[in-house]
Amino acid sequence: MKCPRCNEGDLFPPGTFYSPSRFSEMYSACPCCGQTYEPEPGFYYGAMYVSFAISTAIFLGVLFVLYFLVDEITFTMVLTSILVIVIGLLPVTFRLSRSMWLNIFVHYEGPCNQIRKK
Repeated sequence: MKCPRCNEGDLFPPGTFYSPSRFSEMYSACPCCGQTYEPEPGFYYGAMYVSFAISTAIFLGVLFVLYFLVDEITFTMVLTSILVIVIGLLPVTFRLSRSMWLNIFVHYEGPCNQIRKK
């Protein structure tokens, strides 16, 4: 979860990963190279599609595992398993989708000390 431009600055402040009210906090710009992390208003709406794809993969993975481990799969079992796993992985999914979305649009330019600060 580093800056895509320099791969040195953090995207998220330390100590906020599993804090229920702070896991979505993000720096406004890279502390190293100055790259802004929100190039335009509403930039991260597209990250919802990435998050949806990750959640769908989790859903399918849970169904696959349950299919091979349990003789009779019930709706309650599937729903409970998916809710526990998705809510438990929410900070991971949120941060991963934002990081992937930003990496699509901001490309690596080199180490922080070799590129122009924005």
